[in-house]
Amino acid sequence: MKLKLIVALVALAGVMTFCTSDRSPAWQPADNPLFTVWGENIDPSSPWPEYPRPGLVRGDWMSLNGLWDYAICRKEEDRPAPQGRILVPYPVESALSGVRLRMSDSLALWYSREFTIPRSWDGRQLLLNFEASDWETTVWVDDNFAISHQGGYDPFSCNITPFLSEGRKHMLVVRVTDPTDRGPQPRGKQVTAPGGIWYTSTSGIWQSVWIEPVEKSWIGDLRIVSDIDNSTLSVTVMEERCHGPEGCPPLDMAPSLAEVTVRTGSETISVASGIAGTPITLEIKDTKLWSPANPHLYDLDVRLITGGAVTDEVSSYAGMRKISLGITDDGFTRIFLNNRFLWQNGPLDQGFWPDGLYTPPSDEAMKYDIEMLKKMGFNMMRKHVKVENRRFYYHTDRLGMLVWQDMPSGDEYIWGDKPDITKGAADSAIFMTELTRMIDTKFNYPSIVMWVIYNEGWGQYDTPAVTEYFSLYDTTRLVNSASGWTDRGTGDVMDVHHYPEPVAPPAEKERALVLGEFGGLGLPVQGHTWEQKNWGYEKMSDSTGLLRKYEQFYTVVRQLVEEKGLSASVYTQTTDVETETNGLMTYDRKVDKMGFANVRKAMFQSAVGSQQSAEGK
Repeated sequence: MKLKLIVALVALAGVMTFCTSDRSPAWQPADNPLFTVWGENIDPSSPWPEYPRPGLVRGDWMSLNGLWDYAICRKEEDRPAPQGRILVPYPVESALSGVRLRMSDSLALWYSREFTIPRSWDGRQLLLNFEASDWETTVWVDDNFAISHQGGYDPFSCNITPFLSEGRKHMLVVRVTDPTDRGPQPRGKQVTAPGGIWYTSTSGIWQSVWIEPVEKSWIGDLRIVSDIDNSTLSVTVMEERCHGPEGCPPLDMAPSLAEVTVRTGSETISVASGIAGTPITLEIKDTKLWSPANPHLYDLDVRLITGGAVTDEVSSYAGMRKISLGITDDGFTRIFLNNRFLWQNGPLDQGFWPDGLYTPPSDEAMKYDIEMLKKMGFNMMRKHVKVENRRFYYHTDRLGMLVWQDMPSGDEYIWGDKPDITKGAADSAIFMTELTRMIDTKFNYPSIVMWVIYNEGWGQYDTPAVTEYFSLYDTTRLVNSASGWTDRGTGDVMDVHHYPEPVAPPAEKERALVLGEFGGLGLPVQGHTWEQKNWGYEKMSDSTGLLRKYEQFYTVVRQLVEEKGLSASVYTQTTDVETETNGLMTYDRKVDKMGFANVRKAMFQSAVGSQQSAEGK
């Protein structure tokens, strides 16, 4: 026991110099200040059993979530013997991992586990998928190097077929290093010394890992674009093929054909086919538009036909919606959804959990936050400097919740009118690569209506050029150059932050006005706080006073919408996070501080509020 205690203390200090070979087959959550009800009831034999990629679904797959061996050693050391068991996909710093040790930039985290290939998969290509691992991940299969990936938030995959040894049982080894706030990479609010608005870091595998079999050619991705003005849906089917000396199509083989069927339940709406890699346009008659009030989704069946044979089939879905700027009858430039103004009203959503940190305890837990926000009357959330797994956006699509998606920030911070920071070529490449991947991997979700490139002055550089590039890269969404404090006059919105009370700047003709952050009313709830010492932008003494102040704030917000042309408002925040007690709910999600019905009523007590309430149900 003394040896384990010493190892834990040294690791927390970030100066571990050795590994222990002690292995315990049992698993239990690590000691922690708070747990959610989902974390208290977690099944370590089957964490996150849901299929991880709802936008491109295959029926045949195998989850690798569960207990893995792990070890932590210095980066320069070779792979050590396992020192214990870790529950994937929870980060090593979290209680639900069973480890709860803090990493540093001098350490490497090693994972390993065996897996067995089903006989029914014989003769097929095997794809190994990681939904997210933070930050630099290297993978070996049966001692053969398979892939190396840099990026903390984006999914990546590898065809591991060439690396498999004979037999059905195989060994998977993963090495992860993460500099957290001591590197230039995007990291959001993760720091090595949390406090205030900065939170505990996430390192290693923090989303699902799985394997799926495919044929010699398969559907690698889809690119889905809706056009409600012309009642059409465009689907580009991206093909991938195996490469190797045996059993693979010749590289000069003609491109495959793709067939797309659009359905609503059992009713076929449209069918079209075309060459893989080119847009296939489908007519959508009597279009049902996607909105928070009616989040209608069309089902898609997609087939890939190579050499006259069907080589892959996947299911997907699409929503017909349009986000744009327009001018309302009162002369204000506003944000339109489906060619009509809709007041977008939501919370700042940090996406942190007391027991899982970046990783929700379960899919049900993640969905709960969205459902509660809908009950409170919100129709939008700003996903703050964090990117979620793809099931999250499936739930916002399905439940009808608009999303402003922030790019996780990094680097130095600037404030006010100071010039943008200067980035080196390597740092710029990291940022642009990860931002591009965020857009590519989340492109098809209709609920995402705005990309937020920079939060305030966090890592803000070359703002006009970066904004222009991504405005052209994705023409189906709005771009928010910088949410708060460091506006450069670019992008589709003028976004201000103001604490605690709401404000609006003078109206503009070219851009819509949005209040990207306000509120931050803090109320600690005894027995549900991360620490006894906590804070809020404005501390409240009880829930009655909190509700009264919240009502006052939203009376002002509604006036700003009606009289000043405000298009959207973002209240801080969904839940408490560590020492912050600004949440509508406590950090453990066990207390709804004001009652969701009271929150909803407070936001919809005027004519504009009542109108928008109907839209946001």
